[in-house]
Amino acid sequence: MPTDFLQMVEEALKIQSKEFTRLAEDAAQLLAKESGQIGNLNVIGRLVKTKPLGEAVIVSDLHGDLESLVKIMEETKLLQNMSQNNQTFLIFLGDYGDRGIYSAEVYCIVLKLKLLFPEQVILMRGNHEGPKDLMASPHDLPKQFQVRFGKNWRNTYSKIRELFKHFCNAMLVEDRYLIIHGGLPPQAKTIEDLAYAHIKHPKERLLEDMLWSDPTEMIKGVCESPRGAGRLFGENITNEVLRRFNAGILIRGHEPCENGYKINHRGKVLTLFSRKGPPYFNIQGAYLNIELSQEIKNAENLIPFIHKF
Repeated sequence: MPTDFLQMVEEALKIQSKEFTRLAEDAAQLLAKESGQIGNLNVIGRLVKTKPLGEAVIVSDLHGDLESLVKIMEETKLLQNMSQNNQTFLIFLGDYGDRGIYSAEVYCIVLKLKLLFPEQVILMRGNHEGPKDLMASPHDLPKQFQVRFGKNWRNTYSKIRELFKHFCNAMLVEDRYLIIHGGLPPQAKTIEDLAYAHIKHPKERLLEDMLWSDPTEMIKGVCESPRGAGRLFGENITNEVLRRFNAGILIRGHEPCENGYKINHRGKVLTLFSRKGPPYFNIQGAYLNIELSQEIKNAENLIPFIHKF
């Protein structure tokens, strides 16, 4: 496994179907075995808990944007930092593929990072990694794989789809942050509701809300989303759910942001978006680099730690 990131990128650009398939299988096996205490992390179902210790880099939707991923990794020197300090974490918020032309390469790199640093890299599930009945549309990953891998693309695509169900539903930094790709499920009462949302789906819409929902300033409570899945949720829902889980701020992705980030619900919700370019045409992408021990009650106070590019 390479420890130089540019070497990792070069290998991703050259990877063939057989090697990519094996990589997806290895990552799926690793993720499937994660349970209980894993280094500084406590894994419950598909929820990761950690105490507010160490440094975290949080990367949001990439959608096949290899250039932005390279920029983030080089700016943060994450390979070096994670090698030297086991309390340095890299948290991906999901939506690694679709849209951009380097989807396979982005998946390749994040999976290699997970295998290289299994106790420090967290792979969240985005709506573009959702179950078959919650598929994002357009879902162009099959076409990309067909072009990228030729006649073997179907098996390779099948393996990556199988992998998605092992990605994390949520992460909880105790007394600090609840981290979810999309939105807050108002019906979530316990850690187990978040941890096993994928098992309760589709009977309960916990997973749908977590992958698809968005905050809004326009309503109290919830209403159906114009996306066709998930819901819009108001400030009162944010306050109630964060209080239940003893968290101060929701950190999420899912929504394109013109300047790479936005803040909702009087500082209780921070949205990050790390992809640049079409079809979103945001001016900037962004990622977050924070010390988890620092007690921050309002997302406005996270702005100095948001790196725009």
